[in-house]
Amino acid sequence: MTILITLAALLLVNLFLSGWFPRIQPWLIIGSGVFFLFILQFFRNPRRPVPVADEKLVYSPADGKVVVIEMVEESEYFHDKRIMVSVFMSPLNVHINRVPFSGKVEYSAYHPGKYLAAWHPKASTENERSTVVVQGDYGSVLIRQIAGAVARRIVTYLKAGDTVRQGQQLGFIKFGSRADIFLPADAAVQVRLGQRVKGNVDVIASFG
Repeated sequence: MTILITLAALLLVNLFLSGWFPRIQPWLIIGSGVFFLFILQFFRNPRRPVPVADEKLVYSPADGKVVVIEMVEESEYFHDKRIMVSVFMSPLNVHINRVPFSGKVEYSAYHPGKYLAAWHPKASTENERSTVVVQGDYGSVLIRQIAGAVARRIVTYLKAGDTVRQGQQLGFIKFGSRADIFLPADAAVQVRLGQRVKGNVDVIASFG
């Protein structure tokens, strides 16, 4: 829908401005084409089956860069100590979010909020965000989609009670954002700070 709206808007702008300013028509067409290509690449959804279906593995729910790995107090759902791994998504990354492992959705909630830069420490608790908790055979994980300074539209496809499978689509965040994964305290983290990961490809952690 976003792609169709963008295409229609660009066509209307080109028709209107070309009539008033015919000399800029070639530049307008080039600029519109470049912008539309950017929109297409941003909303791309590559087919990515998980390499190995294993319920002890927690795959990355997002493409991007690992910017946080730390033990924190999770205060929304678990209310205990959890390992938080944060993946920052730039506007150039794929922005489809994926389910890290199979199980049942125990909790799903949307929270309106601020639009701090996605890497800001308070973004996880103060920005617009959506939280999903998945309970699997070996443990439970909280995934939090966080809007950034540019990203102001979070889409979450899951609701409490849904049964989900490893690798299926969880949701989408438009134009730059972040995904936080809250793991059990005894989970074995398999990524490092600064590492670039891909959803459904790289393993974030494994259950003990």
